[in-house]
Amino acid sequence: MQTNTSPPPTLDDILRLFQETDRLIKERQKETDRLIKESQKEADRKFQENERLIKENERFIKESQKEMALSIKAVNTAIGKLGNRLGEFVEEAVRPSAVRLFRECGIDVHEVQQNIVAKRNGETLELDLLVINDKDAVAIECKSHLSIDDVNEHIARLEKIKRLLPRYKDNRMLGAVAGMVIPENVALYAIRKGLYVIGQNGDHLELRNESVFIPKTWG
Repeated sequence: MQTNTSPPPTLDDILRLFQETDRLIKERQKETDRLIKESQKEADRKFQENERLIKENERFIKESQKEMALSIKAVNTAIGKLGNRLGEFVEEAVRPSAVRLFRECGIDVHEVQQNIVAKRNGETLELDLLVINDKDAVAIECKSHLSIDDVNEHIARLEKIKRLLPRYKDNRMLGAVAGMVIPENVALYAIRKGLYVIGQNGDHLELRNESVFIPKTWG
């Protein structure tokens, strides 16, 4: 019985097989390198795009913060000017009423001085109003919206009046605060500290202190 057998591969056949395999490996490697390069290129493009977006966002944030800061500054300036004008309004309202109010509580006012500024030995003192007679002097601080900080600042002011205004060294120095808006807790705090409190009641001003109130004397 005869059988068909394939001739054994020759050396050339084996060489061709290796060459073909090497060719296929190189082509596959080339394709793989191409895909890797394209992926890296796309990744780099996306990274650069993200960097651009991040920088753009940072620029936008900085510009927004700058614009916000300018807006806040403008608003604060406007509020400050309004607060000053309101304070001046309160001061102008209190000045003519001060004579009546303090005469009603036994202090015979002879004179009302406004916007007093004193500088002595490196210290500065500013008073909105000073109500005076031969024996007494009442320093009044006027605010549109009176706060506890305003009360404390005025107390510090009262403690140096006789030092900076020695012509009043023989006067009994008293203190008062006035405001268009005075929260109840602020009024009570000022009264406990020995200050007269002048507030609005309808269309006129009044002293919030009880008739038994004894004011504190400074200096």
